[in-house]
Amino acid sequence: MNKDELIAKLKPIIAPYVQDEEAFKNLTEDTDFVNDLKINSANLVDIILDIEDEFNIRLENEDMEQMLNVRSAMAIVTSKLNS
Repeated sequence: MNKDELIAKLKPIIAPYVQDEEAFKNLTEDTDFVNDLKINSANLVDIILDIEDEFNIRLENEDMEQMLNVRSAMAIVTSKLNS
């Protein structure tokens, strides 16, 4: 799965929790979930659970702590899919 395909799969997972629609429209790898999209920590947990379901992977606590932006989410998902 390439970068664009992965972002396309992540967008609908993230969308319900976004508080800043303008930032979401301009989503890139550098978009930060908390600072840019204004997603709160409780909703970050929901996103992580949704990512686990979507990609059929298991995320550890250390993965969750690192998943602060789109780039890290993509790296973690890619790593889990390849292992």
